[in-house]
Amino acid sequence: MTSSDPGVSPLRRRMVDYMRMRKFAPKTQSGYLRAVRQFARFLGRSPDTATVEDLRDYQLHLVDHGTSPVSLNAAISALKFFFDVTLGQPELMARMHPVRVPRKLPVVLSPEEVRRLIAAAGNLKHQTALSVAYGASLRASEVVALKVSDIDSQRMTLRIEQGKGSKDRYAMLSPVLLERLRVWWRVARAQGKMLDGGWLFPGLDPVDPLSTRQLNRAIHAAAEAAHIDKRVSMHMLRHSFATHLLEQKVDIRVIQVLLGHAKLENTALYVQVATDLLHEVTSPLDRLPPG
Repeated sequence: MTSSDPGVSPLRRRMVDYMRMRKFAPKTQSGYLRAVRQFARFLGRSPDTATVEDLRDYQLHLVDHGTSPVSLNAAISALKFFFDVTLGQPELMARMHPVRVPRKLPVVLSPEEVRRLIAAAGNLKHQTALSVAYGASLRASEVVALKVSDIDSQRMTLRIEQGKGSKDRYAMLSPVLLERLRVWWRVARAQGKMLDGGWLFPGLDPVDPLSTRQLNRAIHAAAEAAHIDKRVSMHMLRHSFATHLLEQKVDIRVIQVLLGHAKLENTALYVQVATDLLHEVTSPLDRLPPG
């Protein structure tokens, strides 16, 4: 539904127009509209009639109903946009405060588990897609958005267009990954599954790319087939990539660039996960003189 649809209320239309002016991603727009709709349901009337106390009560309502910190902060961001920008009444958000999100260490796979996982994928397309996710540290959305033309075998890079934060970047392309991509390209072309200049990982219809949902199903099935007990996800491959590079003594600032992190502190999290680094440190207890 767009802001020009006749069934859209003037208030919703105004909010959509302001989000479009700021070029918000469709997913962000949908999330913001959903958050305002849920607030209106709680309020029992139009959200533009809310008071400071109404908003305070709503945050307490979310907390009391076990809303996660991430979801709570997302709701606050949406409401802040609605009242600050759409209505021009920022003072109404005076008592709405974001909450601290607990930082948890990511779970990673060992190199052997990654090998087993990729080998257990159901077909060559999924094996190659998982190899790209791990070997180039790509998000699921970035893997499925790749086109054949994004592969640069001369510079040994993969071009990532409009990744997270709507940013372009280059990812590394290793010799092993390049060879796996060539094998997949030859097979897919021979089977008529890949169009000229088309998607690197096409869906059932080559005109469409493989979906992130299909890729997530593929990795879950591979984890089960490989008898990996951890709760495996596509993003776990990205965590594993960073951790394994740290354990190989790769400079953390290089890893930051490969991951596309804007802040070094986000990359530094993996230092706490790289257990091989811990094994190389001698505890001061071991250095105490015998007595």
